Amino acid sequence: MAEEEVPASVEKVVRIQRVFINLLDTYSSGNIGKFLSNCVVGASLEEITDEEEEEDENKSAAPEAASAKLKEGTFQIVGTLAKSESIRLEFAVETYSALSREELLMRLMECDVVIYNITECPQQVEEAIWAVSALNEEISHFEKRKVFVLISTVMTWARSKPLDPDDSEIPFTEEDYRRRKHHPNFLDHINAEKMVLKFGKNVRKFATYVVAAGLQYGMEGGLLHTFFKTAWLGEVPALSVFGDGSNIIPAIHVLDLAGVIQNVIDHVPKVHYLVAVDESVQTLEDVVKCISKNTGPGKIQKLPRENAFLTKDLTQECLDHLLVNLRMEALFVKENFNIRWVAQTGFVENINNILKEYKQSRGLLPIKICILGPPAVGKSSIAVELCKYYKLHHIKLKDVISEAIAKLEAIVAPQEGGEEEGEEEEEEENVEDAQELLDGIKESMEQNAGRLEDQYIIRFVKEKLKSMPCRNQGYVLDGFPKTYDQAKDLFNQFVCALDASDEFLKERVMNLPESLVAGTHYTQDRFLRALSNYRDINTDDETVFNYFDELEIHPIHIDVGKLEDAQNRLAIKQLIKEIGEPRNYGLTDEEKAEEERRAAEGRLAREAAEEAEREHNEAVEMAEKIARWEEWNKRLEEVKREERELLEAQSIPLRNYLMTYVMPTLMQGVNECCKVRPEDPVDFLAEYLFKHNPETQ
Repeated sequence: MAEEEVPASVEKVVRIQRVFINLLDTYSSGNIGKFLSNCVVGASLEEITDEEEEEDENKSAAPEAASAKLKEGTFQIVGTLAKSESIRLEFAVETYSALSREELLMRLMECDVVIYNITECPQQVEEAIWAVSALNEEISHFEKRKVFVLISTVMTWARSKPLDPDDSEIPFTEEDYRRRKHHPNFLDHINAEKMVLKFGKNVRKFATYVVAAGLQYGMEGGLLHTFFKTAWLGEVPALSVFGDGSNIIPAIHVLDLAGVIQNVIDHVPKVHYLVAVDESVQTLEDVVKCISKNTGPGKIQKLPRENAFLTKDLTQECLDHLLVNLRMEALFVKENFNIRWVAQTGFVENINNILKEYKQSRGLLPIKICILGPPAVGKSSIAVELCKYYKLHHIKLKDVISEAIAKLEAIVAPQEGGEEEGEEEEEEENVEDAQELLDGIKESMEQNAGRLEDQYIIRFVKEKLKSMPCRNQGYVLDGFPKTYDQAKDLFNQFVCALDASDEFLKERVMNLPESLVAGTHYTQDRFLRALSNYRDINTDDETVFNYFDELEIHPIHIDVGKLEDAQNRLAIKQLIKEIGEPRNYGLTDEEKAEEERRAAEGRLAREAAEEAEREHNEAVEMAEKIARWEEWNKRLEEVKREERELLEAQSIPLRNYLMTYVMPTLMQGVNECCKVRPEDPVDFLAEYLFKHNPETQ
């Protein structure tokens, strides 16, 4: 099982290595494949200089795998897909789906490195065992050495007994792998590990490795995606921690795991069982609290472990990883590999970069819009529709001020319940600040006839826009800022400038129902005053629109009056076109079900309409057919009648001729024939007619 590491000079002359990875369209394998496709073969054999480390820190943690042309000398990635309909993967040279075992073995034989990742799909364990067994049988046909890497999980160590019963803080390392005890749900995984190590005896021909990876995080989420999503959506007051949360979870950033795999391929080390975890010792509570604080409500709630099984988004495998309690140290990796770490110090210490990766990978970027325009132009109705379409927060100035004052009053109000000494001192300072601010607000409103000064308005608006929901999803500012000075302290991505003629706006207000006008600024005097004030503010040299133009945020100008659309559908459609697609998780399960229900109802309605139309067409066609049949019969009778009349008219002369010249003699002959009764009546009749022909007499 021992073999010296291959010298760097030998590795450098090897052609570009072809690497097979299973299920390239899944989270873990996809990120590993993307990472390796940007790695030059043998690059990890060289020491990383300080300059390179600084350069890496300045770059994004995620490698740009989607580049049009791969770097020269990089690993060529091929692999299978979990879903045959997956989109084309830019980083992969070839992808396969629905291959037979014979075809798959042919593909594996074409590769220098075979990586089987069994951390995400337990069904792949059986295929991984088959693959390593099939390759082992083909060793005699190998043109050069092949490397097989099994990416397993630390869950095969989950029930291991402490190294020292008196000191549970001593971590497990690679050297202890023979003492590992697996979690009951990961029996197949540990059997696969043993099988892979068993077939690695002939290292010059076939080198096999097992990498036991910690809970994977980073990029688009991994096993922590459910917590990120729950926090980002902001629909719960606190994130859930199952159990007491004190269990230690070995973890690793998925790109750091990819770095470990790169080093295994390049170094071909003597040690064949490796542990891949970061240097942190973090509990489930640490991780969840960190997510909640940085992108969620800021609070956690501890629930019984049994409640975890009620969370539909968490699979059994995911729960097993989250509830494991295990101290591990990647000693060999730390001492022998050259890794450009993304999160060496762990999840909590690198949460800002991890959050940035997560949001960029999933396109969760906030949309910040402000809608400006004169009164009655339709700002609020358009804001409501945009919030609904993009799932944003509707920021109305009146609500912001009321909410801020209510919060201050809640702080000032006496608190019940005992608190710790440090918290009490901090609470006292907050109460004093809040009381001082409330006094200032009260004084400002008394001096300005009930109106609040800009300094307070801007402060409250900024605090609202800095709230976690607005930072996550974004917002629509409704009718604010109004002036150049107010706009200076705010940032928006999109500015919508609605406008219409004064006549149009006056007519719109006049046509509003009395119930809507009562108690609003749409009463005649207040509306005209507000409209005049808006026009005055926006004729100055320094208008709010000028400010945004200076920032190269050019407003989207829409003349509502010219659209002639009372519901503002055309304006909303134009804004959506300018702003682009939503930047969120998409539809919720409920919304998907509702959309499917509406689609089904629409389909049934279309089918019913088509059936009704078909029946109507058949009825019309039948009626037309009957009408044509009746018309044809009518014409046929008419033709017959005309024929009869024509025949009758044509037969009169002939009848007259027969009655005059033929019938009298003929009747006499027939009578005579009846009297005589000759043997040959025809001859007798002919003879009689000849004798009694009137012309001969």
